[in-house]
Amino acid sequence: MPTPTTRREFVRSIMAGTALSAAALAKANAEMAQSITSLNMKYLDDEAPDGAYWDAVRAQYLFEDNLIMMNNGTVGPMPKPVFNRLMGAFRRQAENPYDVYNFLPSFREAVRTKLAAFVHAAPDEVALTSNTTEGINFVVNGLDLNAGDEVLISNLEHPGGIGPVQLKAKRSGIVVKEVPIGPPHGDTAAIVSAFEKAVTPKTKLIMVSHTCFITGLITPIKELSKMAHDKGLLVLADSAHGLGIMDLNMHDMGVDFFCSSPYKWMGTPCGIGLLYVRKDVQEKVWPTVVSSGWDRTTGARKLDPSGQRADAMILALDEALDFQNRIGRVRIERRIKALSGRLKQGLAKTPGVKINTPADPYLSAGLTAFALEGVAPAKIVDFVREKYNLVIRTIGNTAAGTAGVRVSTPIFVTSKEVDMLLEGIGQLARNRS
Repeated sequence: MPTPTTRREFVRSIMAGTALSAAALAKANAEMAQSITSLNMKYLDDEAPDGAYWDAVRAQYLFEDNLIMMNNGTVGPMPKPVFNRLMGAFRRQAENPYDVYNFLPSFREAVRTKLAAFVHAAPDEVALTSNTTEGINFVVNGLDLNAGDEVLISNLEHPGGIGPVQLKAKRSGIVVKEVPIGPPHGDTAAIVSAFEKAVTPKTKLIMVSHTCFITGLITPIKELSKMAHDKGLLVLADSAHGLGIMDLNMHDMGVDFFCSSPYKWMGTPCGIGLLYVRKDVQEKVWPTVVSSGWDRTTGARKLDPSGQRADAMILALDEALDFQNRIGRVRIERRIKALSGRLKQGLAKTPGVKINTPADPYLSAGLTAFALEGVAPAKIVDFVREKYNLVIRTIGNTAAGTAGVRVSTPIFVTSKEVDMLLEGIGQLARNRS
């Protein structure tokens, strides 16, 4: 019989996942980690300008030649150490499945603890899902909402949030009410007030995007949660973009449920997600997918999807957390907001541009949405891709006044590339018929 594998041996074994030897791959990952650590010490007070530090970070990513990826909001790229870890895990499962199922349960709990610390939560408040949509479904499906109970949503929700409450309405007879919050967006008080005015004695839940995929709004969840809790309501935040874009603190925000997808801004592979469930409300949610022991499992982990999963995703998430922590969450948020601020300032000076994203850095981060009068959004996307090999995407719809394009400004993008995009938008603005 094989002997049990130790944590260190297991981690070492999965580093053998590419053509490189296990030793060479481990050395490569260690060198990449050390380069970031060394630069952190050298540029400790760096205010996020272009230069040696961010050039070194950019070099950690696997990009095709000359590709400028400014659409993390859909799927982001993986840093090399994360990719190495992912491939190593898949290779190990192929070569020795015993090591995987013998060791992974305890490793999963270690990653849960690391992820919880990353968002300033307790380990028993974190469930490891597949993505944001799955987490939202688990919460909405698991809450005891009855016919006539009201759920408030904004007018800017993602289908991954709208669908679950619509299904609940069909099955259970709940009432879904839409709250308009822009664009244009008001300040924090205006956004909270819009929801507060919509509350009735039948309201039970507010389901709202924290990171709005249409306009780039960062909804003031802390203030919204305080208002909701004062009225005895629950708050569910769809923050698909939150992980890796901001320094998140679940306890400070006070939110009840928070769902996110680290494969957008943190560099994990698709197939791993975060569901945060505040300790005080965990008993309000039934698990949706269960197997043996479901009635004995406590904490948010009772909402983990049951059954065999792609174990490599857990290991890749562990590496992605290390990668982010080496750089620093505050530093990452500062860099992302500096780049988006530069973009918004340039767009504001461009004739014909309508910006749908708030200028206030408290209400915005790495997503910037805008339209150019007289130019179809698809034309903008195609033009900058053909001219600069720069990737952005269309967003919104004409009827709602949100049709335009959306730009991501992740840490590996440079100020020069932001200016390149502005140059292209300026050229399109000048050539309008």
